[in-house]
Amino acid sequence: MREIDISEIIETVKALSMEANYNLSQDIHHRLEEALEEERLPLPKDILAKILENAEIAQREQVPMCQDTGMACVFVEIGQEVHITGGSLEEAINEGIRRGYQEGYLRKSVVKDPIFRENTKDNTPAIIYYNIKPGDKLKIIVAPKGFGSENMSQIRMLKPSEGIEGVKDFVLKVVREAGSNPCPPIVVGVGIGGTFDKAAFLAKKALLRPINQRNENHYYADLEKEMLETINKTNIGPQGFGGITTALAVNIETFPTHIAGLPVAVNINCHASRHLEREI
Repeated sequence: MREIDISEIIETVKALSMEANYNLSQDIHHRLEEALEEERLPLPKDILAKILENAEIAQREQVPMCQDTGMACVFVEIGQEVHITGGSLEEAINEGIRRGYQEGYLRKSVVKDPIFRENTKDNTPAIIYYNIKPGDKLKIIVAPKGFGSENMSQIRMLKPSEGIEGVKDFVLKVVREAGSNPCPPIVVGVGIGGTFDKAAFLAKKALLRPINQRNENHYYADLEKEMLETINKTNIGPQGFGGITTALAVNIETFPTHIAGLPVAVNINCHASRHLEREI
């Protein structure tokens, strides 16, 4: 049995919450540079250049890439041989978010109640997902989720008879309806299968995968490529001003489902696609 004190968890979550907001990941940065070279129209090309400049300033000055520093989504993979000492794991995660958002001068965007709207003033509570695995490691992923993109996400309970064409049509519909609102170029997470809630989780989990890493199943890898090409023909483009770069990637995750159902969820990320992980 390996013991991990909550102090280490607090400091890890604190650092991740700040770094994820300050630093654009290398896979996203590289794809934006490629998109800049590929674009031919002057306006979308200029916008992509400004997005890259903004990211470089944020990293150099260690300031947020965007004023919306998101609601903290935290994915925890905890080994069965890990024993948390010194307090509650959940409280430690929230304390890490609290310190990260306060000390990192990140905007506090969470309200206590969805109707009464009083701000919690420290960006807690986080949305936390737990996954118990074999071993004695603890992996934490912090994904600050801005709501310009989150608000554009949708879920649909398709009939099985609608099949793959129904899935494609729905994904494209969501992207078209989102338009410029999620600050394209976007990353599109798609969850297929499970139940109503599982499909939504899969769509969000899909956004954690590096955009240069395709689904392990060749069928879904090909579908990711096809949907990306289709989406990039919509001419929404960077920030909605046209062009061939509406999306940077489409990531699909699947799960077994019921004979009577075909749940599909689409969770959209803005071009920052913020997430960072660390193993303790």
